[in-house]
Amino acid sequence: MYLLDTNHCSLILLENSIIFDCVERVGESNISTTIVTVGELMFMAENSKYREQNLTRVEEFLADIRVYYVDEKTAKIYGQIKASLIKGFGPKEKTKRKTTKITQLGFDENDLWITAIAIRNKLTLVSADSDFPRIQRIINFSLENWLDKG
Repeated sequence: MYLLDTNHCSLILLENSIIFDCVERVGESNISTTIVTVGELMFMAENSKYREQNLTRVEEFLADIRVYYVDEKTAKIYGQIKASLIKGFGPKEKTKRKTTKITQLGFDENDLWITAIAIRNKLTLVSADSDFPRIQRIINFSLENWLDKG
């Protein structure tokens, strides 16, 4: 099962042939996304020039894809990921690590939640974001970039 990040979901909405081919190859029933990505897609549609049209497209897309949510186990994994990233990429002094923000290390909070959902549900995360290969250096999880398959 594949968990699509926002960039790959956006490319589906833009009818990208490379991503369409990959979805066809793995089967539509084997793709999913996260509630975090739902929020990001809705935000993008709300702020777009063609708001109503894009909101409709997002709603139609979401009607046909499985969405994974955050539960308690996911939240615990998120905390472990965040702590591991700060330990691995942050200051060596423990006192400075306590005040280090994950964004100061170049990570997006939403990407940590998406990673936690992927790990919790044993899914292959599909994204073109540079955050994920960096996270993968510290935390083991399955990751693909379908743009590399074109």
